[in-house]
Amino acid sequence: MKKLSLAGFILLFLFCACRKNLSEPDTQTQLSNPPVQPPPHDTTRQAPPGPNPADTSKVPFPQTSASAPPAPGCSLSPLYGDSIIYVEPTNGTDYIVFPVNAPGSGKFFSWPIGMTIDSLTGAINLSKSETGLKYMIGYVKNGTRDTCLSTLIVGGASYADSIYVLADGANTAIPYFEADPYLTNTCASGNGCAFAINNTAAAMKVIVNKQTGVIDLQKTLNGTLLGLGGAFGLLPTNGSSVTAPIYYKVNDPSNLAVQHIDVQLVYYDTKAALESGDPGLLSGIVNKLNNLLAGHLISYRANPRPPLIVIVRRLE
Repeated sequence: MKKLSLAGFILLFLFCACRKNLSEPDTQTQLSNPPVQPPPHDTTRQAPPGPNPADTSKVPFPQTSASAPPAPGCSLSPLYGDSIIYVEPTNGTDYIVFPVNAPGSGKFFSWPIGMTIDSLTGAINLSKSETGLKYMIGYVKNGTRDTCLSTLIVGGASYADSIYVLADGANTAIPYFEADPYLTNTCASGNGCAFAINNTAAAMKVIVNKQTGVIDLQKTLNGTLLGLGGAFGLLPTNGSSVTAPIYYKVNDPSNLAVQHIDVQLVYYDTKAALESGDPGLLSGIVNKLNNLLAGHLISYRANPRPPLIVIVRRLE
């Protein structure tokens, strides 16, 4: 594995170093802990998920540490043939993946929000699921009160929730793949990848490198033509926000299937403006980023999409 190359991560930590009262993260990891990579498949038995395990919004989340080793021997854990699955090209139909172990009649569910899964069969509609994320999938066999769990990564691209200070040279947001920011960037050399393939991002003045997927934050803010402004307008105001869809193809086991990710960009002129304008924003970003770097689910209680990129023009 290569050292993390996303400069925004480091800048975020420096940006937040003086804040002592951030809310507690979703998991038990702290910013000072070294990243932890969990096993490919986590299988545990948990307490019953509630009266309707198919309703993910009412399923309580595991109470143990997210980095704790899995308990052995849940033979009914839903499995999909590998720890990573990919959407693939189809002739206009949805691409659906079924469990390979057919655990029997029961209820399936998943979190975080973003996976489209059939509660009765466990079939995952990858065409309608958020790609580039790690999920927990649960199964409760009819007539039992045991919840069997396994982790599953849906391949694809994502961007880290982070804060980029342009005055400190953080001018680009780099994608990562397969829910792992430590992997070598699949598209770093433009290895057959294609981003912004239908120009929807460019139409919103969000400037994306078409081979690597790197977002040019300086050009996105200032625009590419003098005097016309960028994604936030000619005179951006604090808290201005745009959400840009980025369609892409990756030269990986997805076989260049068309995928897309929505990316939310928010502007603040200074650090002080950010802290006063949205006090909860920093802690929310730290929680998601901390989970990502530790190899956990990005979020255990909320939708981790779209990725949030905060552009700060200067520190003071």
